[in-house]
Amino acid sequence: MNQSQLLCTFCDADQLDSTINHIKSAYNLVFNSIYVLENVEDANQLILTYNIDASVTPRGNIPDSTISVHRKKHTNTIYTINAINKLIIGKIGYLDTSYKIDWSELKNTILVTAYGSIKLVRTKLHKIIKIED
Repeated sequence: MNQSQLLCTFCDADQLDSTINHIKSAYNLVFNSIYVLENVEDANQLILTYNIDASVTPRGNIPDSTISVHRKKHTNTIYTINAINKLIIGKIGYLDTSYKIDWSELKNTILVTAYGSIKLVRTKLHKIIKIED
């Protein structure tokens, strides 16, 4: 059985085609789709999300600026665990894993950490790329 893992790769718009080719050559994609999101504040910054078969070792080098992420489907929120932990600490002053996050506040957002701080990137769908077998 395939073990799916959601990955996120950041690239500039002029690197989109080469980044997609790199992803296709490095991974076995599970759902044959790459979702291209656009940073609402900087249309040149793209965020590619896709599911890979985690039971298969990547072929060659993985694409630069690639991280493993999680997703809340109903709000299209993409996040790392470290970013969620920092969000909770920022809201209540300490880490409480039972804290209820209001996901509606994070609709169409990517939460990551950068240089020890939380970074929220508002996104919109740029396009969906279907990958042929």
